[in-house]
Amino acid sequence: MLKVEALETRYGQSQVLFGIGFEVQRGEVVTLLGRNGMGKTTTVRSIMGMTPPFAGSIDFEGTALRGLAPFRIARLGLGLVPEGRQIFSDLTVMENLTATAAPGRGGKDGVRWTLARVTELFPWLAERRNQLGMHLSGGEQQMLAIARALMTNPELLILDEATEGLAPLIRQEIWRVLVHLKAAGQSILLIDKNLRALTRLADRHYVIERGRVRWSGTSAALVANYDDIRRYVGV
Repeated sequence: MLKVEALETRYGQSQVLFGIGFEVQRGEVVTLLGRNGMGKTTTVRSIMGMTPPFAGSIDFEGTALRGLAPFRIARLGLGLVPEGRQIFSDLTVMENLTATAAPGRGGKDGVRWTLARVTELFPWLAERRNQLGMHLSGGEQQMLAIARALMTNPELLILDEATEGLAPLIRQEIWRVLVHLKAAGQSILLIDKNLRALTRLADRHYVIERGRVRWSGTSAALVANYDDIRRYVGV
């Protein structure tokens, strides 16, 4: 589905990624792990065309993404929940959900994400439909950002720091949603630091350190190497 090979990206003269490579198969949940500043977000930005790489390849469903504008990449079926959420603060909850909505092809059962389906997954959205984004809590904004990404009906959902800095109850709610999405066949690329939750949810993991993949393996392999991976991730 998504295959990244030998990816190299820089900011100005400072190189950040040094040959990153990984893949996500359809229906998988795959994680990018590592300490802050190791290149995880830059990898996501490179995939989405926001920080174009200068070397390597990114293939999504047979289409080369390098050189494409971010809006064209999104239209191919990649939905991003960015670090910092970046909802439209001066739009209402409903306006946030409809502003970038797209029909998509639907999941493995052909069912598409609609307002009715999204509000069933996040019931509070209907209750606060007319509330401005700026008046939501951080956790509510994160859930709105996930719901907004789902409304694009993505083939691949990418979440950057899915639960970072959120209250425990909100984190639990987001993990519940991610488990539901996986069961529905949604392909997910996920950045987070909660190793315990990730080993229960994800199929495979890639550890990034200083712009390189230092370790990769299944959840079973991560559990077997848990202490070593914890040191890489810094938790």
